Amino acid sequence: MSTAADAAGTTPSIPRPARRGPADVPFGFPTPALAGELAARRGEPDWLRDERLAAAAAYDALPSESNLLYTPYIDLRGASLDGVQPYIVTASGPVAGAEGTLPDGTAGLIELREDGVAALVLEPSLVAAGVVLETFASALSRDDAGFRAALQSGATLQLDDKFAQLARGFWNQGVHLHVPAGVKVDRPILVRWAVGQPNRAVIGRMLFRLDEGASASVVEELVPSVTGVQPAQALMAGTTEVILGTDATLAFASIQDLAPTQIVFQHRQALIGEAAMLRWALAQMGSRLVRSRVDNRLEGDRSEVEQVEILFGTEDQLFDLTSYTRHVGRDTTGNLLSKGALLDSARSYMKGMIVIEKSAVGSDSFLGEYGMNLSKKTRAVAVPSLEIDQPDCRRAAHSSAVGPIDEAQLFYLESRGIPPDEARKFIVLGYLEPVVARVPLVEAQDMLRELLEEKWAAGLVAPSTAA
Repeated sequence: MSTAADAAGTTPSIPRPARRGPADVPFGFPTPALAGELAARRGEPDWLRDERLAAAAAYDALPSESNLLYTPYIDLRGASLDGVQPYIVTASGPVAGAEGTLPDGTAGLIELREDGVAALVLEPSLVAAGVVLETFASALSRDDAGFRAALQSGATLQLDDKFAQLARGFWNQGVHLHVPAGVKVDRPILVRWAVGQPNRAVIGRMLFRLDEGASASVVEELVPSVTGVQPAQALMAGTTEVILGTDATLAFASIQDLAPTQIVFQHRQALIGEAAMLRWALAQMGSRLVRSRVDNRLEGDRSEVEQVEILFGTEDQLFDLTSYTRHVGRDTTGNLLSKGALLDSARSYMKGMIVIEKSAVGSDSFLGEYGMNLSKKTRAVAVPSLEIDQPDCRRAAHSSAVGPIDEAQLFYLESRGIPPDEARKFIVLGYLEPVVARVPLVEAQDMLRELLEEKWAAGLVAPSTAA
């Protein structure tokens, strides 16, 4: 049958997909039906099914960005995840006999590869001391009541964050670490996520609980599970939830070097008890789009948090990083530093908020956000903010700067015989070194330095296009 278009000699138009706004979520799989299916097919208890359904309702109701101050700085259009589907049933542990061996310098290892567990091993002396390293499924089987007390009602997550509720309602894999009171874990525990299968979603949660006087360090690696150019994007969404008891200390480092077809949504939240100390060292290297949020809640008197985050963007990568630090207890301390280096047409948004409540007498808090533009097409935005309800503070300050490499630094190095490209590399890598130095595993430090060198070499721009 001929059509009017045929008679006119024209080609019928092809329907175009609806145009998405910058804040539109690029997938539609999170539904109450999926939340119920996850609970049913995984054999989960009724309380967890109800938890998933409550989170699904919250996810549906929340905007992509709840803070009106930051709504101009969100852009999810780089994500194309219409066909993505999450794993439903995942492994609770490695295949018998394949638990793995400990890498040099570590006290524990858990490696999660797509829907499987490739390795799970913990030093025997730590097992004897009561330290637990396991998946969420194993924790539910071992101690349903205790795990319920930790997870129910989303107590360890930010209730106003859409993507935190995504993980709460639709997680398909989880890591649980518990360090009993007084136990010192001297060497780092390595958590490795290998993801990137096209059109698949890994939605993970990590819960770290350190009781009174305990200490530990954790290194997280996010690496591709597949090699080569992939035909479609993949999703990695997840949380890191930290509960620190009195005098507990945790050092956490994360190195994200996922494939260019990966989309990443991260949420980290810490509840920090009296005289407890938390150190974050976060490195964002790979993926097409990263949206990350960190919430630090200094509840106990004399509690401290130190957070350092770097990003290195090339091509058309987008990094959207937000941090909130809330001072509640007396004499609390917060030091937060974010640094970004951008090549090609990469973009970054660095947003931060320090809140000092009326109860937080004697707070000391600093927030710094700095962007280095290495080509004319890059764009870096820094939005540091303060909200102070208690005037009796030791310090409440923020700082920000965005710009190219300092010409005086270049001149100094070149005047001593260093070629211009080498001088620029030394300045950029030295600028990002504060995070590298805080990674608590020497092998991971070396890996991060190599990644930075490789990224610099791959994304090096000619002087004619430099900012």
